[in-house]
Amino acid sequence: MGRTINEGCTVSDDLRQEALALWVGKALDIEFPADLANLAGDAGFRRYFRTSTEPRLIAVDSPPECTNPAQFVAVADYLRRNGVHTPMVIAADTANGYLLLEDLGDTQLFDVLSNDSVEGLYAEVMSELLSLQQIPRTEDLFPDYNRELLLTEMRIMPEWLVGKLLGYSLSEVENRLLQETFQRLLESAAGQPQALVHRDYHSRNLMIRGGERPGIVDFQDAVWGPITYDLVSLLRDCYIRWPRQRVERWALAYAATAEAAGVLEPVEPKEFLTWFDWMGLQRHIKVLGLFPRLSLRDGKQNYLGDLPLVIRYVLETAGRYEELQPFAQWFEQQLLPLIEQQPWYSDYRYAGE
Repeated sequence: MGRTINEGCTVSDDLRQEALALWVGKALDIEFPADLANLAGDAGFRRYFRTSTEPRLIAVDSPPECTNPAQFVAVADYLRRNGVHTPMVIAADTANGYLLLEDLGDTQLFDVLSNDSVEGLYAEVMSELLSLQQIPRTEDLFPDYNRELLLTEMRIMPEWLVGKLLGYSLSEVENRLLQETFQRLLESAAGQPQALVHRDYHSRNLMIRGGERPGIVDFQDAVWGPITYDLVSLLRDCYIRWPRQRVERWALAYAATAEAAGVLEPVEPKEFLTWFDWMGLQRHIKVLGLFPRLSLRDGKQNYLGDLPLVIRYVLETAGRYEELQPFAQWFEQQLLPLIEQQPWYSDYRYAGE
């Protein structure tokens, strides 16, 4: 069975799984292919398997034509050497895209969050985030999260949500509105202090296991960019929502801790929250394009069910700022009626806090 998942990126799942099992067997010095149990993957092109060995290990199929396994190994090693709990790389064949990793368990932060547990758990994972942001830069591993890259991400939304999923054609006036909105968000991002950015620091990439520090996965695309990016990824998670007042309290508490640690120069709370809000809007605009692309291009339909919460974030955040209200009004008047006709849509706007 083959699947085309990107231009120039065709993978034969069955053949690669067989080859991975053979490679894992050799890496573990056993005379037969390893027994691999398939695990749920991420939004990328990697596949994950758990071995039946003791201790359990994670085998990763990371096709080099679609991913960068060498980057994964290099970033994992650098983060571990700087005190961040990423999975240890047991063995790697980066030329063929086969990795064998420490198993951080099955429990995602998402699985254990509740009103009772969230304060303690967020304290733990924000402490890990502070450790991440204290890591010194090495430019060969962490490229700039520059304006061009941030803009490219936002342009996924008009292409995949507006055009391909909703079938809506933008006018010149609407395109100009989007570009003006995007430029405002880019200026805000550029005006923030810069630090190491995991880029997907949320409840499904943080692993919880009793007696251990939270484990961090899916870090291979880390960059050097705006200091609020990972914080808003966590606190305005695409998969779980908390009341705005609580989120802002957590965000300002983190800012105070980062200031005390020397990661952040003193900043007025209002300015920090504006950075936080506008960075979150950039990320959620990207996600509004990314999730439809995962569905339409890659056949990962489940991501569409998470779009309504992201839409709520976008409308609420843009609606709070005078400069961004034209974008919020356009979205609500032109796109939301089309979105409401979609089978995956459910109305989060009036859900209780």
